[in-house]
Amino acid sequence: MRVLVIAAHPDDEVYGMGGTIAKLASEGHDVYVLIVTDGCSSQYRNHKNLNEIFEMKKQEAKEANMIIGVKEIFFGNLPDMKLDVVPHIEINEVIEDAVKKIRPEEVYTHFYGDVNMDHRLVYKSTLVAVRPVPGQCVKRLYAYSVPSATEWSPQRAETGFLANVFIDIKKYEVQKYLAIKVYQTELRDYPHPRSIKSIQAFDLAVGLQCGMESCESFILLRSLN
Repeated sequence: MRVLVIAAHPDDEVYGMGGTIAKLASEGHDVYVLIVTDGCSSQYRNHKNLNEIFEMKKQEAKEANMIIGVKEIFFGNLPDMKLDVVPHIEINEVIEDAVKKIRPEEVYTHFYGDVNMDHRLVYKSTLVAVRPVPGQCVKRLYAYSVPSATEWSPQRAETGFLANVFIDIKKYEVQKYLAIKVYQTELRDYPHPRSIKSIQAFDLAVGLQCGMESCESFILLRSLN
């Protein structure tokens, strides 16, 4: 099976579902990752070595995804934290191109209620790219959560992450945490949600929701059988 994980920024894929990616890869599935933005052009816009940071981010992404078994990683290179000023059609095209090239059967994308605007726009463009037209290769579409983006939204009906799929990642959590550590530019100190200790606690808490030790959760948005 071919799987496409769509992330707005480099690190979203690992923080959000690194254990599930590792599990899918270990089971023999071909997992691809698309990172839509450059992940640094806004965050480090005043830095004199912006190009060096850009290349470092790409290298971190490649190393992190290699640890969890990703077959190939693609970069959309759109400006991060500025997708709200990028024409919607351009975001659509980045994702559509990846879908046409990979022909995935499963797609994972951002949650529509995230506090991060880039995440929400990637979600909307994913819906366009995998719309259920005749001959659509994508049979299952999921949303995943990202620490510091999902739980920071107000917990209301329209923004609460109401998971209905739980994946046991106990055997793969070490790979996930090693991959997270590769993203040195994104690591924070505990109790920030992007610290390793916080991620471990989060995975344990999700596991407790379904009687397992360590889990990642998802929302199944569509399944075509």
